[in-house]
Amino acid sequence: MTDTQTPFSFSLNATDGKARTGVIQTPRGDIRTPAFMPVGTAATVKAMMPESVRATGADILLGNTYHLMLRPTAERIAKLGGLHKFMNWDRPILTDSGGFQVMSLAGLRKLTEKGVTFKSHIDGSKHEITPERSMEIQELLGSDIVMCFDECPALPADRKRIAESMELSMRWAARSKAAFGDRPGHALFGIQQGGLEQDLRGQSAEALREIGFDGYAVGGLAVGEGQEAMFDCLDYAPDQLPVDKPRYLMGVGKPDDIVGAVARGIDMMDCVLPSRSGRTGQAFTRKGVVNIKNARHADDPRPLDEGCACPACSNYSRAYLHHVFRSHEMISGMLLTWHNLRYFQDIMDGMRGAIAAGTFEAWQKEFHEGRAQGDIDPL
Repeated sequence: MTDTQTPFSFSLNATDGKARTGVIQTPRGDIRTPAFMPVGTAATVKAMMPESVRATGADILLGNTYHLMLRPTAERIAKLGGLHKFMNWDRPILTDSGGFQVMSLAGLRKLTEKGVTFKSHIDGSKHEITPERSMEIQELLGSDIVMCFDECPALPADRKRIAESMELSMRWAARSKAAFGDRPGHALFGIQQGGLEQDLRGQSAEALREIGFDGYAVGGLAVGEGQEAMFDCLDYAPDQLPVDKPRYLMGVGKPDDIVGAVARGIDMMDCVLPSRSGRTGQAFTRKGVVNIKNARHADDPRPLDEGCACPACSNYSRAYLHHVFRSHEMISGMLLTWHNLRYFQDIMDGMRGAIAAGTFEAWQKEFHEGRAQGDIDPL
């Protein structure tokens, strides 16, 4: 149930170096930061029930504007009571703007000052997204955190292309803010662009501050530039954004990407990796990545990760997980996705505690040392 008395707000509770922990308050409940948002692309976190996602420790989910506008359509979801009711998730939802998916999925797209026209990757039908239409779709969905419509060029790209794209995104950000209007209890986040160019990132941050948003995302990373380049950018990009608002790094990432981003001042992240990897037999553990399909697990009665309390680790052996993956049983994707999501949430929980206690550096050291050990020896 929505508590209409609770406005959207952000409280910073503790910092340790650049790492921050706090709470985003929304009418649908609190989001503890740093927060990892599981991705529910088409109104479902694949292979998971909503109550199971909540049981992993998730406070918020991400929904995908591009996919939902194409199927089943935002208008249909609105008629059926909005996205929360439609997918049986009563806690906060963030929806992305559709910009990244148009870049990466749509065929034959045409970019103009007005917006983007594109052909659906599903059936080839023609659609248009503008900043105004993106705001309309996200309002029909009823999401709690709405993202500005932006253009996200793939990296590497030349400086001129990145500058033009960033400037267009800033004009679209102003139009998004105007179209968003006054929606108490709902938040609008601006998206910083500028590739790997520090001055362009600074100009973008300045333009966004001038427009004024409830939160700020670092966009245009994790698009092929590699971890080192991403971290170099994150060494300055979050500092260019307001201290008193949430900072969201879009589309990240692997466990060590997440920890490195939080160490550089990021509060929120999302990624399809835990669920996608779970469906392909890959598990993230405290001792690194495990491929459950490997024959070495066939006779192994031990749990996947003895430090994990998820159902896959508590109730099943590596031998069973190997068997159901090899047999193409649905439970394989369900159990491994649950495990991966729980592991990601355990990382967030560990970081929140360590930042609050002022022991984040020691926590990071232990995290990296554990993963560097590699998997337990075969029997």
